[in-house]
Amino acid sequence: MSETTTPSRDAGELGKSLGQVRVVSLDADAGRAIIEYRCGLHMCHSGGVAQGGFVTGWIDAAMAHATMAATNFEFVPMSLEIKVSFFKPCAPGLVTAEAWIEQKGRSTVFLEGRLSDEAGNTLAKATSTVRLIPRAKFA
Repeated sequence: MSETTTPSRDAGELGKSLGQVRVVSLDADAGRAIIEYRCGLHMCHSGGVAQGGFVTGWIDAAMAHATMAATNFEFVPMSLEIKVSFFKPCAPGLVTAEAWIEQKGRSTVFLEGRLSDEAGNTLAKATSTVRLIPRAKFA
């Protein structure tokens, strides 16, 4: 596995808001990312079920990391669409978002991802299509 480090391993404000614990791995060659998050009660409704936006955000962030690693952080992935299927309720605790590139073109990337709990149960899966925008456009 080829590890790639981000310009900064700090979670940043978005990562903190999402409860990011750590980036477990970034594999530029395989276009994969694994990130751990801590789901807190403040992210839940209905007696301890994570709100779907957080579940989506966790998988989406892992898909973005997989894309950025595969493009040597020279491009920003801008979501064109995302679809999430929720299999089981997500309870407070540690969750792991894993994402990978299914197909990469010059300007469009197709991604998949999943969210698992500490026992390894799949809680949700997602697919996404992103447009690659040169990072220089945001400088």
